Amino acid sequence: MESKDAILKKFEIFCFGNDKGLGTWLSENMHQLVLARLQALDTEPLTKVQLNQLLVVSEVPSVSDGFFRYYWRDIPEHPYDVTSISAFEKGWTVGDDQIINGLDHFYWGLYRLYVDGLLYFGNVKAAFSSLRSMTFEEVQTFFRIKRFDTNAIAARGPALPLNKIGRDDRYLISEMACKTFGELPETRNAALKVLEAAWEKHADAGGGAIDFRDLLKRYVVNPSNEEQMLLSYDDVVAQSVNSKMEVKSQFDQVVNKFLDARQKAIENTQYYLSMVNDLDVYVATSMRTRQNFRDMSDACDHIFSNTRLKGLHLRYFDPTLSAARGHEDKGLIECLMVKCAKLLVYCEGEKESYGKDAEAAMALSLGKPVIFFCDHGKKTNFYRDVHPLARLIDFRSGVAVGAIVSDDVDQVSELIYRFFVNGMRYRLEHHTTRRGFLKLIEELTGSVVRLQTDDELITKTFWNNYHNRAPHSFSSLAAGKEAERLQE
Repeated sequence: MESKDAILKKFEIFCFGNDKGLGTWLSENMHQLVLARLQALDTEPLTKVQLNQLLVVSEVPSVSDGFFRYYWRDIPEHPYDVTSISAFEKGWTVGDDQIINGLDHFYWGLYRLYVDGLLYFGNVKAAFSSLRSMTFEEVQTFFRIKRFDTNAIAARGPALPLNKIGRDDRYLISEMACKTFGELPETRNAALKVLEAAWEKHADAGGGAIDFRDLLKRYVVNPSNEEQMLLSYDDVVAQSVNSKMEVKSQFDQVVNKFLDARQKAIENTQYYLSMVNDLDVYVATSMRTRQNFRDMSDACDHIFSNTRLKGLHLRYFDPTLSAARGHEDKGLIECLMVKCAKLLVYCEGEKESYGKDAEAAMALSLGKPVIFFCDHGKKTNFYRDVHPLARLIDFRSGVAVGAIVSDDVDQVSELIYRFFVNGMRYRLEHHTTRRGFLKLIEELTGSVVRLQTDDELITKTFWNNYHNRAPHSFSSLAAGKEAERLQE
């Protein structure tokens, strides 16, 4: 027979709050009947009727046959891998008996309920109140719509191919290059005149051979356009020029590559728009140098060429292959893609960027999975633990949604795969110094993806005002369906 201390230690993760009920029924002050029954559980299976008795004497509402079956007697097709939790044993669910076979079995069902509560309700009591009275089919339906339809995703087959743009030419689709060379011939003529005027100034100063970079820096570049000019002419900045004709030759070389890359990138954007309703992954980043484009191209190729992902035929947005006719159009298109994508990958880059931060914030606020890929490995802990985007609120449901942070490109591929095959793995933890503060951790990276604070004032104020109802007021099937609707 387990001691009380052993029972308390085993179930301490389920303790939160001070009020009587679900958060305290397995705490130090548990009812003596509960303690005695748990101590005997490894040798005397617990029936569903007996579980309800233990709940009622603990001032916790009873549960339906369907709820009991879903959490203790079934291995359901769930949005994550329920068999990865604790010391799962398949034998627990064999047969039709409405029983719980031991402490580990009891722990497994409760753990799943808590994970579900944090994932989909933001509050364990809200989850319990919404689900406890449902039939088995109703609980199944509630979670089925939160799964990715992996078979349907894979069955789509490959999409139409994109236009190929050379890895070293992709920097030419940047907005900075477009500002330099423009959509119209008049813009390009103006850019050429600037270079020709620079050469004339150089000739007046004595002339002679000069590197294209030095020509730019001496006679064209100023603090407001330096980054733009050096990026736009990166292909020729190391070349030496000896005359105005050579300046024009270098200019024409760059412009021809620009026009070719840009036309292909605009056509690719049309391609993305043609399948936006089918988009699986949006990649958010900021690219200010040619090397940024190379690195981002390599990252996308590495992530999505993963062997396990290939069979899913995922549709993903590669930012190094797409351009728009103006930044206003670009903003509209990218907002639409973030809205339609099922998952977002945020790539750190060398510098902060409002654009990619805004895209990540939009995705988190829509309750979408977001993976922060720290491709330079400098800010992994910052993004995981400090960055204000690490955790936001799903505006529809009020659930606190956290990003998953990794500096390993292979982990990013694995995480994407786990999401789309409904194979994510989570663990519950208490805050290190606040034992009633619950955190849901993604196992592979240790990232906090959900949380439930132990601050009673914050909890009650938040939920009383977010939907104008307290979380524990969800007490009927209708309320459960309403919670489900709010999270769709």
